[in-house]
Amino acid sequence: HVQLVESGGGSVQTGGSLRLSCVASGYTLPMNMGWFRRLPGQEREGVAAIAGDGRTDYADSVKGRFTIPRDGAKNIIELQMHSLKPEDTATYYCAADPGCRWPPDFGYWDQGTQVTVS
Repeated sequence: HVQLVESGGGSVQTGGSLRLSCVASGYTLPMNMGWFRRLPGQEREGVAAIAGDGRTDYADSVKGRFTIPRDGAKNIIELQMHSLKPEDTATYYCAADPGCRWPPDFGYWDQGTQVTVS
């Protein structure tokens, strides 16, 4: 059973940076992992994803500002967010998919953490 523990987040001024971290347990092989967010009053949307083999994908809205590094072959990822904008304010979720398909089919989620940009 995969479990995700997220840390980081908080409040930052426009143009600042924040980092989220996510540690997945319960599966030893590198999984597809990703970050999603839910903006106020909107549905959850994909932000960034990284495959077990290291390939990545980003939402157009964050390309060039966010990166999703992985700690080697471990199921530990970050979301490094730079040049933050007020419209990045959202609850951010870490997700995991033990499968091999791409794009991933995420079935495991954490409880989310708030990021506020003002």
